Amino acid sequence: MPETSQLKHIAHIHSDFTEKFGIPRQSGLVEQLRSTVVFEPEYRNPDALRGLEGFSHLWLIWQFSRAVREDWSPTVRPPRLGGNERMGVFATRSPFRPNPIGLSCVRLLGVEQHPTLGPVIHVAGADLMDGTPIYDIKPYLPYADCKPEAVGGFASTPKEATLQVVCPEELLAPLPADRREGLLAVLAQDPRPSYQDDPERVYGFGFAGCNVRFTVSGGVLNVVSVDPV
Repeated sequence: MPETSQLKHIAHIHSDFTEKFGIPRQSGLVEQLRSTVVFEPEYRNPDALRGLEGFSHLWLIWQFSRAVREDWSPTVRPPRLGGNERMGVFATRSPFRPNPIGLSCVRLLGVEQHPTLGPVIHVAGADLMDGTPIYDIKPYLPYADCKPEAVGGFASTPKEATLQVVCPEELLAPLPADRREGLLAVLAQDPRPSYQDDPERVYGFGFAGCNVRFTVSGGVLNVVSVDPV
């Protein structure tokens, strides 16, 4: 058996996130987010998606394209534990892995037959940065993939939205109307690293063609500005 093998990128995802900061920590946490999967030219065959619309959810297998490195560490610092405790890399979903492969469950919204891009998949709840390469797509099977009795270790319960978001309506004007609810839900999840709590600091990230800037103090997130890029 060869020690290495080459995986092909079959598609890329287009999302509202232009950088890692701000992306939900897991898929499905912010269902309001909308993304599209566009196939590479050699995979734009509609027959490859025949029967896909019979499923409600999909698995995306993808590359942590901003975390590719030559070496690896057997332990990492999960944000869920405040970045203060090391756990084995295989007990986490850290992007810093021997093989930078991610796995996300997303809701299928539909398949569009685009005149130039071929079949395009529309999904909800993705936790991927814009342009992330996709290795494979598989249907989610409830009878096999859903395990209600499963134990989640140190991440056994989802992190609830913890922040009250204060954002004057006029600040959202530069955003497309169908992206505003998603942004507010992302902000409520508290996108800051868990070890940062500086009420004077202005944080920011790119979202849907805008730069979003905000501060956090006493459990309240105040949006400072939403400016077109």
